[in-house]
Amino acid sequence: MKDNGYKLSDNVISNIAKLLQIAILTGTDIVDNLRTLRCQVSEDSIEIHPDFEKSLAENIQKMMDEIPGQET
Repeated sequence: MKDNGYKLSDNVISNIAKLLQIAILTGTDIVDNLRTLRCQVSEDSIEIHPDFEKSLAENIQKMMDEIPGQET
């Protein structure tokens, strides 16, 4: 049996892009941001863990709320 490995889902790639954007905007190390990433295997792909997706959305909202003059 040939092991073809796993592909990253589009959602994982999208979340990696968000983490990169957060690193750029906050001046933090992308490696530290990527260490927070949590995934799970789903058949032949790697998907974002639902808890991570929720946590990331909450953290982004907190950052948005801290922007002076920002109305959400």
